[in-house]
Amino acid sequence: MESCVRLLLVTFPGQGHINPGLQFAKRLVKMGVEVTYATAFSALNRMTKSATTPPGLTFFGYPDGHDGWEMDNMDHQMEELKRRGSEAVAKLITSQAEKGKPFMHVVYTTLIPWAGQIAHDLHVPSTFLWIQPATILDIYYYYLNGYGDSIGKNMNDPSWSLELPGLPPVTGSDLPSFLLASNTYNFALPLLKQHFDMLDAQNNPKVLVNSFDALESGALRAIEKLNLVAIGPLIPSAFLGGKDPSDNSFGGDLFQDSKAYIKWLDSKPSESVIYAAFGSYSPIAKQQMEEIAQGLLACGRPFLWVVRATEEEKLSYKEKLEQQGMIVPWCSQVEVLSHPSIGCFMSHCGWNSSLESLVSGVPIVAFPQWSDQVTNAKLIEDVWKTGIRVKPNQDQIVEGDEIKRCIEWVMGGDEMRTNAKKWKDLAREAGKEGGSSDKNLKTFVDEVRARKVE
Repeated sequence: MESCVRLLLVTFPGQGHINPGLQFAKRLVKMGVEVTYATAFSALNRMTKSATTPPGLTFFGYPDGHDGWEMDNMDHQMEELKRRGSEAVAKLITSQAEKGKPFMHVVYTTLIPWAGQIAHDLHVPSTFLWIQPATILDIYYYYLNGYGDSIGKNMNDPSWSLELPGLPPVTGSDLPSFLLASNTYNFALPLLKQHFDMLDAQNNPKVLVNSFDALESGALRAIEKLNLVAIGPLIPSAFLGGKDPSDNSFGGDLFQDSKAYIKWLDSKPSESVIYAAFGSYSPIAKQQMEEIAQGLLACGRPFLWVVRATEEEKLSYKEKLEQQGMIVPWCSQVEVLSHPSIGCFMSHCGWNSSLESLVSGVPIVAFPQWSDQVTNAKLIEDVWKTGIRVKPNQDQIVEGDEIKRCIEWVMGGDEMRTNAKKWKDLAREAGKEGGSSDKNLKTFVDEVRARKVE
């Protein structure tokens, strides 16, 4: 009997890549594809502690020289990841072929173009999986293909606005932080350029995108040279109205019994709780933590605030905060956002969090920090109209009064809530069996199978 299609998925070892990568792999497995998920041990160790592994999905880890990502040492860590990852992935592909179990296709995520290069060098077809919105990919592409000088000269002019083909107008404050003069992460743009150079060398290159057609119809078709194919939202199917209740988690560190915060949410009225979480990476300054605390307290509303264990010492009002709300070091975010007591989400606007809020129908107080987050916040406020973006003061601190203002605006905003419910329905429509994203992914799998037959 003919063996099934075997695919290698290689992801960058960051939480924003792990989560959609795991959901992508699970969907492929359901379509009859055997998937090997390769990433660094620093990510794999976190992911497999609580994840349920379906038959057909295996994991492959390799050392990357550290236990976790340090924001002030990213350039060196990226070099180590490339060196060690390239060697390990090449050996894996070669050894599997020698065993008579070759990979028929490689899929790789953002920031690791070396994985695609290895596949090319070893004559294995590959596809790029973009785990941010299509709009962000388009902005980077335009910046690197004709618009870089204009953006560089004008981004600090508050009156400047640029209309890129197929995209909403953007100002300097709407651009991904990697394009700004203040950017200190030198690895980012060269890696993005490598991604686009590899795509430019292909005929009709296909890029899989963690988005859905209704959400970004213009951005998905903005660049004629690229075939952007939406296959999202890549979140657990149980939260997209799926039939598999076991598929309700991403995996990750479980710091406490999840029943504690769920029981607490169960005790609160519908749409009454503020959920606040600011991602896995960027540290929040003590002064900013205190302003967030003051803003939450001033609202007088119950809140669930995720504060990383390393940040907890920055809280000056913990006892007072816990009288009004609940502070946890971790939670199952999609489970929380799906809870009926949640009224709004104060978020850093990472793309996973932004998609999860859309799928859950929860409006956002947008609190972006870096990378794609500021652009996601612009889309949330001006395009999808499901939230409002906080305004920092001249020292780039968002004050407690501003936080309170934005929370009250969102909690009382019927239009935002209506829009959020609309996007929830459209997201679920795209992700369900027979929906646009489901069809797009099945077409991709069929193309891989057809290549195998050849």
